[in-house]
Amino acid sequence: MTRIPCVLMRGGTSRGPFFLSSDLPRDTSARDAVLIAAMGSGHPLQIDGIGGGNPLTSKVAIVGPSQQSGTDIDYLFAQVNVEKALVDTAPNCGNMLAAVGPFAIEQGLIAASDPETRMTILNLNTGKRIEATVQTPGGLVSYEGETAIAGVPGTAAPVRLAFLDAAGSKTGRLLPTGALRDAVQGIPVTHFDMAVAAVLAAAGSLGKTGRESPAELDADRDFMARLEALRLESGQLMGLGSVAEMVIPKPILLARPTAGATISARYFMPHACHTAVAITGAVCIAAACCTEGTVAHDLASLPEADAQGRRLLVIEHPSGRTPVEIEQDPGTGEIRRVSVIRTARRLFDGFVHIRDKVA
Repeated sequence: MTRIPCVLMRGGTSRGPFFLSSDLPRDTSARDAVLIAAMGSGHPLQIDGIGGGNPLTSKVAIVGPSQQSGTDIDYLFAQVNVEKALVDTAPNCGNMLAAVGPFAIEQGLIAASDPETRMTILNLNTGKRIEATVQTPGGLVSYEGETAIAGVPGTAAPVRLAFLDAAGSKTGRLLPTGALRDAVQGIPVTHFDMAVAAVLAAAGSLGKTGRESPAELDADRDFMARLEALRLESGQLMGLGSVAEMVIPKPILLARPTAGATISARYFMPHACHTAVAITGAVCIAAACCTEGTVAHDLASLPEADAQGRRLLVIEHPSGRTPVEIEQDPGTGEIRRVSVIRTARRLFDGFVHIRDKVA
């Protein structure tokens, strides 16, 4: 057996092993084979690995010192399929991103400051930069705090993530088709690429209320098949080619919110409904709400922006609410920065054991 050092961490509402890039094979195929074996993919319970048998717990972060000037840390996210031997590195994961800063500090990749440490992370999946602020009183990472996030029990120290240049994460354009809305299979949609490439639709246009539980949506096989057909066609329209083996674009159903929120969302991963909302998805939804002419804007209850063009949006989802701060240029409407608060925790560290024939 080959032993590979790793740290299991919770980032936001996701969980998975964190590896130093130097501890994994450089060859992409060899690296993916190691990740598949480590997670135990190819079995619904991932019984022969450390995956959790769910897309939210079958994620991997690969971290190393940045090779690009102006950034501190390189971060590659890998979504490892639960039941198939597949690894997808097309999208970023904003929840796992929350644990990248603490991991980098504790692994000695970056020096900590007192009382907090700010760093710039380059997401290698999208080529986009994120500024992370980690609580480090006395120069040590603190996981204890009073911040609560929907979908995670208890409270913890806040990790602030500011997406600096998130537009066009995979397609190179905020509006991949050049239009604020398109019709796909007779359904009005907005193709939008901010932190993640997504196809946004009103829940009512697919016969849903937008208030259904994830289990109810997943159990409606006719609906899920229709949603996948829409996603495949949208992938072509967005210039992504065949997306049958990719997890983007993400389908997102939207509905009018209840009091105190901006919009209600059901986010798909893409073949199951998220029990909360991905952070990249929340960034995408919030930005679309602030873009006049989109499906999201039509359904949103937008708060007024302040003099600097900042406003706090609140996204409803199955586990509660996620706040997102948007900063837009007051004159042009260009989105300058999108910020969210997450939490993270180190769960255990040690070695994952891989059969020699794999490694």
